[in-house]
Amino acid sequence: MEISIQTITLFTAVILTGLSAGFFYSWSVSVIPGTRKVSALTYLQTMQSINRAILNPAFFLIFFGSLVLLAISTVQQYQTVFSFWFLFSAGLTYLIGTFGVTAFGNVPLNNKLDALNINSLNSGQLSVFRHSYEIKWNRLHLVRTAFAVLSFLFSLLAIFFHSKSL
Repeated sequence: MEISIQTITLFTAVILTGLSAGFFYSWSVSVIPGTRKVSALTYLQTMQSINRAILNPAFFLIFFGSLVLLAISTVQQYQTVFSFWFLFSAGLTYLIGTFGVTAFGNVPLNNKLDALNINSLNSGQLSVFRHSYEIKWNRLHLVRTAFAVLSFLFSLLAIFFHSKSL
């Protein structure tokens, strides 16, 4: 049995989308509860450090790769109706709910935090900034996580219908 380029692309899209969903979900159940227990100074220093460290090739491969391969797979699956529509839904869900929320919500907040000179603030100012940042950031993170998981589920369904067409 020969495996087609479409099958490899679809499988890779599903894997990357699953990794993205898993990354955001695991952050929700580990990092967020952990950071709730630290001081404002520690929280802001930690988030600055994480926001800088996350900008790396491994994260970019998963985050951007999901979007690119979902788009390519959608085009490749055009003749397989159910697979196409599930991939289209997965891609649109990921584009708007995961990529869009990150790019237009979380990233601007991260940039604002990155520009902040934490050492020049007193404890009251640190607490005020943390409160504002943390509430908005976590709410946006919850949205992108839900959309990443939904996108992954749609892409899994696409594999099911793709395999039915083989």
